[in-house]
Amino acid sequence: MREHPTNFIIVDGLKKSFGDFVALNRVSLRAGAGSTLALLGPSGCGKTTMLRCIAGLETPEEGYIEIGGKVVFDSDNGINLMPEKRELGIVFQSYAVWPHMTVAQNVGFPLKVRRTSKAETDTRVKRMLDLVGLGDWAGRSATQLSGGQQQRVALARALIHEPSLVLFDEALSNLDAQLREQMRMEVKLLQDRLNFTAVYVTHDQAEAFALARYVMVMNRGQVETEGLPKNVFRRPQTPFVAKFLGLNVHSGIIRSTGGVPPVANHEGVDPADVYAEIALPDGETLWGRIGQDRIPVVGEEVLVCMRREHLSLATARPGKMSGGNGFHGTIRAKSFLGLTEEYVIDVAGRELRAIQPVTDLEEAGSVVVNVRPYDCIVLSQPAGHRAGAEAGTLELAN
Repeated sequence: MREHPTNFIIVDGLKKSFGDFVALNRVSLRAGAGSTLALLGPSGCGKTTMLRCIAGLETPEEGYIEIGGKVVFDSDNGINLMPEKRELGIVFQSYAVWPHMTVAQNVGFPLKVRRTSKAETDTRVKRMLDLVGLGDWAGRSATQLSGGQQQRVALARALIHEPSLVLFDEALSNLDAQLREQMRMEVKLLQDRLNFTAVYVTHDQAEAFALARYVMVMNRGQVETEGLPKNVFRRPQTPFVAKFLGLNVHSGIIRSTGGVPPVANHEGVDPADVYAEIALPDGETLWGRIGQDRIPVVGEEVLVCMRREHLSLATARPGKMSGGNGFHGTIRAKSFLGLTEEYVIDVAGRELRAIQPVTDLEEAGSVVVNVRPYDCIVLSQPAGHRAGAEAGTLELAN
């Protein structure tokens, strides 16, 4: 057995293919006991395949999986435990409640399979239903419940046999927005009470950041980036992650590095950050912060990434704000979101998105967009990417 005393889940070099399609390309991960690991990414990235391999519902061609110190899969030694031998619970996207059973019978079914006595089953089912707020619904048909209540039944059923590991596969995606937020908090509270380890698969970044202590962003069967939720959100490490998280991404070429940008206010700025001056295709320049460990060289093609919330719009006299980067644009559309508005801005023929507090800016109006150099993240372009092929050109204000 491999020694990893601080890790409850260990996955090494997992490879899984479906015909010619490689769903997992030698992926490894770790998760500590009692923590939540979120596998985040778009459809087809491999996150659900990873979860199903951990559960024993898919068999990889290569790799090693250990859960709670027990080896459950090892391609080198021919070990592949059945799902029921892995001592875990699973909550799927579909509620999968059995219509011919009551709520209590649905929840207690895993104990029936394990031949638990009726007295103990009744006690544990009552306790679990009380925990998920369904104590008064035990005798009802599960199909008479609302979507949120049925998901609570599925959660209670996954937890009834007190597994040390619970896997969530897009478990809240069928619920409406309000119920999703409510269930997120309930899952966190249940985890605190029961102290289980969780792996949470989702394409919803808000869900991943809200639930997880550690996030892995997957892309094309590989881990694109990983880290604490705040770090993944604030400092995307690759162009794919920046785009997936909804940042504006534009092309440019490194003009200089290591200089001091025209930032009037350095409050909250890490002195270890390295800045670069970026030449844009129209000949103007833009200052940004290097977002990767490797510093691009002068003349290298890069991408400049800007979060929508970090852009500031104004109809004031065209020009750069003090200590920032500014450029001209025209509002093509805006959407009222309640406390904020989202704007689609045409900048030199390309699209830029910004989120602002509610203002009186109107569609078709000319605006100046400003952004701090600190909030412009500069990333090296992926192999095969040509400047301007997928990114916009920014026309700087004078």
